Amino acid sequence: MEQVNDHLLAAARKVIAVHINYPSRAAQRGRTPEQPSYFLKPPSSLALGSAAAPSTVERPAGCELLGYEGEIALIIGKPARRVGLEDAWSHVEWVTASNDLGVYDLRYADKGSNLRSKGGDGFTPVGPGLIPADTVDPAKLRIRTWHNGELVQDDTTGDLLFPFARLVADLSQLLTLEEGDIILTGTPAGASVANPGDVVEVEVSAAGTEDGGLTTGRLVTRVEEGSTPFADFGAQPKTDDLQREEAYGSREAAGLSPVGHDRAPETPALSPALKAKLESVCTATLSSQLRKRGLNNVSIDGLTSTRPDRRIVGLARTLRYVPNREDLFKAHGGGFNAQKKAIDSVNEGEILVMEARGEKGTGTIGDILALRAQVRGAAAIITDGGVRDFSAVAAMDMPTYYSNPHPAVLGRRHIPWDTDVTIACGGTTVQPGDIIVADSDGILVIPPALAEELADDSIAQEREEVFIAKMVEQGHSVDGLYPLNAEWRAKYEQWEAMGSRQGQ
Repeated sequence: MEQVNDHLLAAARKVIAVHINYPSRAAQRGRTPEQPSYFLKPPSSLALGSAAAPSTVERPAGCELLGYEGEIALIIGKPARRVGLEDAWSHVEWVTASNDLGVYDLRYADKGSNLRSKGGDGFTPVGPGLIPADTVDPAKLRIRTWHNGELVQDDTTGDLLFPFARLVADLSQLLTLEEGDIILTGTPAGASVANPGDVVEVEVSAAGTEDGGLTTGRLVTRVEEGSTPFADFGAQPKTDDLQREEAYGSREAAGLSPVGHDRAPETPALSPALKAKLESVCTATLSSQLRKRGLNNVSIDGLTSTRPDRRIVGLARTLRYVPNREDLFKAHGGGFNAQKKAIDSVNEGEILVMEARGEKGTGTIGDILALRAQVRGAAAIITDGGVRDFSAVAAMDMPTYYSNPHPAVLGRRHIPWDTDVTIACGGTTVQPGDIIVADSDGILVIPPALAEELADDSIAQEREEVFIAKMVEQGHSVDGLYPLNAEWRAKYEQWEAMGSRQGQ
């Protein structure tokens, strides 16, 4: 079998990587893309590696999270430009193994491009063997990864979100894939973090031929500790528990305590820029974008707001009430109970969401505790139960979303049980750290991992709807205009371009 060599690597003008392609990885990340998305890695990141001559990669000085991802690499054999699905695979000459290495410590610095986090020297080892593409079924390949001898990834290409031919055809629509270009096709679940001294091995094989058949052999990479610090004029490595969780694949694997009783969750910061984006769009628009992503059960329903004129955006903190049982209320209802702990730990800009099971026969918040939440800077309180001292609560600047007013105290129907756990409120599930967006149309629960792209797509959608509304005002029929057909979309793009040139 032919081997990857320096000449082959030198021929690669582009290294293109796919973000998410395996269902197991999509489930782990909590998002399934509708279309493939890509990023570029520089050819200088390529390296050779085999059992006889392992590649070495530095974990940069000051970095903590060098992530590895076993992947199948496709090597283009003849140029591809605007090819169809039926012809795309014929443009692939070789299949080999790859390791899409990267440091999570620098993800923040190049959000989306991954240039520094994924583009370091040696961050894309490939090889060692080359499997001729015309000898295998691209839907019957197997990818395996070992970390210090332990098998940590084992998956096949039988149920990819985007089959390999689709990737080639899709990319070729706008750019020419040239001879020697390399496409990294995504990683399955099980990717994690390697430390200095660790060894990561990746192997690709035709399904059922691992024992001496069509296989690349093991691509071997050893991790070393870098000793040269970053210059002080650029972005410095930094990380947090969200990056650790994503790098290792789960909180448990990262050695982090699970989000649970009586403690604040480790949640990503809601950046001012993202918050501003979400505040600029309506929940109706966000809801339609969530629906496009298959998320239909993300609204908290049936509640009324004390401040319906307000649009709020914030991270969720949670409080759960359970049905009252007199013996348990004695132990959990008095003193500094879960309700008071939740109120006294809510932070600036956060939203306290309460699970009251839709029970309307008692209050779940009153004026004193609501005032305490407002003083602490809470953006809102949401409860699918009742509110006591309603006039005082309704007069506060902080919005409260509620089912109904009721004069009774907790002990009639509820026991405050625990905080910062997954709850149900108004017919949907809310987790600590979810992003809550509410306006006069309703309340939405947005998974944090989707928030950025959701906000961008919602802004784009509302921009289109401004154009559509203007056209309707001018007397045009909505047929073909709403939604935009090809003719109207061309007119919209012209209108948008003119507005951009005029600074509108």
